[in-house]
Amino acid sequence: MGWFNYYGLIILFIILIPNIVFSIKHPESFRNFYSNRIVIILEQIGRFGSFIFMIINVPYTYFNFWFDDALMVYFIINTILLIIYLVGWIICWNKRIILRSYLLSITPSLLFFSSGILLLNVPLIVFSLVFAYCHIRISIYNAKMMNKEG
Repeated sequence: MGWFNYYGLIILFIILIPNIVFSIKHPESFRNFYSNRIVIILEQIGRFGSFIFMIINVPYTYFNFWFDDALMVYFIINTILLIIYLVGWIICWNKRIILRSYLLSITPSLLFFSSGILLLNVPLIVFSLVFAYCHIRISIYNAKMMNKEG
């Protein structure tokens, strides 16, 4: 794989489709109760860094698949995580349940992190860890607050 990861672009596109559709149909669901600005900013940095490094491989920070059949493992893990993510959206589409927050925050975090590990893509690993910590924290907090609100 060269500097551009077509697989990562396809994966990102699949992740974004339900998010975009849901945000258009349910804009009220994106209300943010979380108030720590630093964590919110770090989440966005982690998110966009993960998006960029899922697609772009920067020389000397990316070492490609590092074991035999790593590409196959990459496809299998990402396919499983994408299916879990999409099924999570389907099951939880109109439900305000904490399960939705767990599924829809942990799954992409695992996807970004495992992709970084399998590709030995150092920036993707770093950004995915930042994203995972902040995104899961914010998502769970918001779900709990929305459930309290009614």
